[in-house]
Amino acid sequence: MTFILRSLTPYVRRHCVPIDYLLRAPNHRIHTSKCVSHGEYEMQDPKTEADVVNITFIDKKGEKIAVKGKVGDNVLYLAHRYGIEMEGACEASLACTTCHVYVHHDYMDKLPVSEEKEEDLLDLAPFLKENSRLGCQIILTKELDGIVLELPKATRNFYVDGHTPTAH
Repeated sequence: MTFILRSLTPYVRRHCVPIDYLLRAPNHRIHTSKCVSHGEYEMQDPKTEADVVNITFIDKKGEKIAVKGKVGDNVLYLAHRYGIEMEGACEASLACTTCHVYVHHDYMDKLPVSEEKEEDLLDLAPFLKENSRLGCQIILTKELDGIVLELPKATRNFYVDGHTPTAH
């Protein structure tokens, strides 16, 4: 055992900082940033009018709800901000279909092509249509100003019926 400790001594002297140096070291302040929660960006108002993106949600009852988002907003979290019943059980990790929406046909070509994983999940969504997308995969751009998103009559939800999702 002592042989092992003696053989390590040169290594320790070369590679380890002596404790007295640490005690004499100047005080360095550590700056930390606030932890960003999922959807926190969507809780902030647009900084300028140029960033505003107008969206109309059509809920399960057929009622139109006009909201103002901003460039860069995730549709799922924006829906939560305004109390729209879009569940988002997986919190935008692309693992469920509870944020399934129908995108108005005029805007389908303005969205990026859906990834294969989104397509695979949408195959599991009830009431699938050719204009179906997952709300968590739609990030607002100025080109999407005026977009209309309709919620399907039902989803394969994880919450008890009647529960309204809230922002985290």
